Amino acid sequence: MPLGANKAAIMGVAGVSKADVVLLATNNITSAVSASAFTSGITSTYGEYIFKFYGMHPATDDVYFEFNVSIDGGSNYNVTKTTTFFQGQNAESGSEGGVAYKNGDDLAQGTGYVRLATNLGNDADQQCAGELHLFNPASTTFVKHFYSRAVTPHSANYANDAFIGGYANTTSAVNAISFQMSSGNIDVGKIKMWGVK
Repeated sequence: MPLGANKAAIMGVAGVSKADVVLLATNNITSAVSASAFTSGITSTYGEYIFKFYGMHPATDDVYFEFNVSIDGGSNYNVTKTTTFFQGQNAESGSEGGVAYKNGDDLAQGTGYVRLATNLGNDADQQCAGELHLFNPASTTFVKHFYSRAVTPHSANYANDAFIGGYANTTSAVNAISFQMSSGNIDVGKIKMWGVK
């Protein structure tokens, strides 16, 4: 739905804290990088952080777009996580649609990166987009819940719609997040971070 004149009131403006949702930072990737991280701005100021990713194009074919979090400002991205992953897909031919839980794409007390989008193709017209919500990252009492939804063209020409949920199983404050492809570079893309009051 177009936001029109209400966009600033709803989504906020960078550096302006009057809105309920405030744009905090934008990582605009215009040339290949191995990862894109936010190592500042994740504090107790906001109870929820939203990361939206646009036009994420991999340099390598058939890879995963994924993230991990840090409790030491980005020195290490190895927090223990448990996740669940299910996905709907349909072939461009319309012949192979379905919805399935994908236990090979989730984590069970793992420290690796969380898959947000699977089997992303790197054809010139292929890219993924979506959003990740991270809740109460500064808590030193509770685990840190998150969920994501991402849409992507599969390298074998399927439309994929991925749903991910889980938690970072730590009572330490999460203060940094990193996004990457499972192999090779992020060719181009944009990631925005918002804080929600």
